[in-house]
Amino acid sequence: MSISLAPVALPNFGPLGAQPKIPSTTYAARADAALQAAGTDWLVVYADREHFGNIMHLSGFEPRFEEALLLLGPGGRRIIITGNESESYAAIAGLPGLDVLRAQTFSLLGQDRSQNPRLSDRLREAGIKSGDSIGLVGWKYLAAEEDEEYGQSFFVPHFIVNALRRAIGHSARLVDATPVLMHPETGHRAIIDVDQLAAFEWAAVRCSDALFRVVAGAREGDTEFEALGRLGYEGDPVNVHTMFASVSAGESIIGLRSPTTRRLKKGDGVTTALGYWGALSSRAGLLTDHDEGFLKPSKAYFEALITWYETADIGVTGGDLFSAVTEKLKSAGLNSALNPGHLGSHEEWLHSPVRPGSTERLRSGMPFQVDVIPVPMPAGWALNCEDMVAFADVGLREEIRQRYPDMHARIAARRAFMEDQLGVTLSDNILPFSSTPLYLPPFWLRSGNVLVRK
Repeated sequence: MSISLAPVALPNFGPLGAQPKIPSTTYAARADAALQAAGTDWLVVYADREHFGNIMHLSGFEPRFEEALLLLGPGGRRIIITGNESESYAAIAGLPGLDVLRAQTFSLLGQDRSQNPRLSDRLREAGIKSGDSIGLVGWKYLAAEEDEEYGQSFFVPHFIVNALRRAIGHSARLVDATPVLMHPETGHRAIIDVDQLAAFEWAAVRCSDALFRVVAGAREGDTEFEALGRLGYEGDPVNVHTMFASVSAGESIIGLRSPTTRRLKKGDGVTTALGYWGALSSRAGLLTDHDEGFLKPSKAYFEALITWYETADIGVTGGDLFSAVTEKLKSAGLNSALNPGHLGSHEEWLHSPVRPGSTERLRSGMPFQVDVIPVPMPAGWALNCEDMVAFADVGLREEIRQRYPDMHARIAARRAFMEDQLGVTLSDNILPFSSTPLYLPPFWLRSGNVLVRK
């Protein structure tokens, strides 16, 4: 594989248009399917400000300051229980037939609790009764190797678990139903519908466009705040803290940190990341115009990225993809800091089938983050290229073409760009969502010079 640095202009892949919306019928279908899959009388879904993806997927609502529960139950019962501030905000939900109850114990400390303070009262009013079975969805779940009682352990505040147990009786069935939504192959959020894919692609365009303004605009003498200010941020909801870090040669870079007033110097290692609901983009490199020593690992890393794009496909196991990418990295003395690829969603990281020995397969409808972070790197160096893709079989691609023709055209243009300009041919089933697809400038002061395969 011959990799070189070449001037490649980043094209405009087409107009973005209006933001896609999720139809109420889609939310209703999701809610009904999740309750049926749980196999319990009730499905209770936990959410808070950070852990909101499950409730958002099922209802279109997410609490802004406090905790919330979504209750799906017999006879089509659909109820949100939340606190003082999110009670009125629940009107934004797209799930039809939704009732809203307030439990003020979910409210922030010091707020009024004089009217509806007790969660147990609200659960009873919702219709949960002694002897009912409940599938409880937390924000992640334990695997069998982590705890001998993994099916009875919940990533939900203990007082909520206690209230549910009291409501149904301690002998009744309360089980962890989180895998119904979050399993990395069969979870209802791992394989999503065309409307959600369209919403995530729309977000990925805005996210990647904003991030690359930072990369292309960074200049010696900027503070990190000034460099990141070129995002042109317009208020899109984010799924991670926005990151920017720079260091001098010989210093360790901490990629997760937020910007500071540190001023950029030529030769610095630089890294930045931006995440919106359904999308994340990240780039890292050197703030210089050329460095022959840095170019060598950059080329090796780019080869590993190409391996990812040319191995990943519908039906491929996560274990095989893990092995292909990590073996390519190891040939250059590198490894992947985390899983080389994971499911994306409203959160930055939902789950990942890409693990050593995993038999879970990539499937049509999966939104995916190409997340190959090379380690170890010498102190003062940073290298990264993360973007969103999705997997879609011929039927789903045709649905995208018919329902979202502009999205279909943008994806086709990105695929052609990757093949014609970057030398990377994708399976028909891989849909690049980013406006900077595999576009990796190792030297930010020459951001139009990127790695290509010849």
